[in-house]
Amino acid sequence: MKKILIFLTLFSALSCTSKRELGTEGNPIHFALVPGQDAAVLLENGKILEQWLRDQTNLVVKIQVPANFVAVIEGLGSQRVDFAIINTFGYILAHDKYQANAVLIGENNGRSEYWGQIIARDPKIKSLKDINGKKMAYVDPASTSGYVLPATLLKDAGVKPRELVFAGKHDSVVSMVYQGQVDAGATYHTPAEDGKPQDARRLVLTQFPDVFDKVRIIAMTGSIPSDPVVFRAGFPAEQQKKLVEALKNFSASPNGKQTLRKLYHITNFKDCTDQTFDPVRKILLNLGKNAQDLVK
Repeated sequence: MKKILIFLTLFSALSCTSKRELGTEGNPIHFALVPGQDAAVLLENGKILEQWLRDQTNLVVKIQVPANFVAVIEGLGSQRVDFAIINTFGYILAHDKYQANAVLIGENNGRSEYWGQIIARDPKIKSLKDINGKKMAYVDPASTSGYVLPATLLKDAGVKPRELVFAGKHDSVVSMVYQGQVDAGATYHTPAEDGKPQDARRLVLTQFPDVFDKVRIIAMTGSIPSDPVVFRAGFPAEQQKKLVEALKNFSASPNGKQTLRKLYHITNFKDCTDQTFDPVRKILLNLGKNAQDLVK
């Protein structure tokens, strides 16, 4: 009899837990930040955004920084992640595989686009052809600017690096190039502001003050739609509406702009649809591939 009572008590407790409303302490909304740079920087600034969302929506939101780009995608598919700021290629994967939906896109000074760049320190490396037979660092197999487009650029030029390394983050790629651990690397590029470079090299400026002098841009890819805010399939529409409005309000505030700049070098959010990302899909079609082919 005691065993039956214990079982019923446990079953009742589990049932109550499973029915807890999304957005409460017992069932928080999980918000993932794609790990494009140092996790400590993302968490520090992500906590500011987390608190804003809680205050504005009365929903319990918890920030997380997964280990890699693919973990964000799979989290959206498994519902371990409810919404995320994710890179462009990662969104296409999440949409095609798990029906995730992009609703906002980041802007920087009115631009909702960025580029990929290939960088090198060795003065003998002056063009893409000079990378042939060299050691090349990429960010992540699911990174648009840190792998997909730069790798396409090298392939189109008939260049085959001797060895490939995935560093995991944009700042790690820059550091590896600066320190001579690799011959060249691929990272994101955003235009200079007030004459000051704003590409991925700026992420290591504190550690390497002369990085802009030592590490040069060898080539650039075509433009890429900026990182979107993405919600998993089946996320409640009313809660999504509240969070989207709160994100827009955050980007309109001075502190919000400053925080977003530190997170992903954006200053504003604007509405977008899935069709916004069709240009990247066309690039994949020209390669004769779909998004999932490139991360197998």
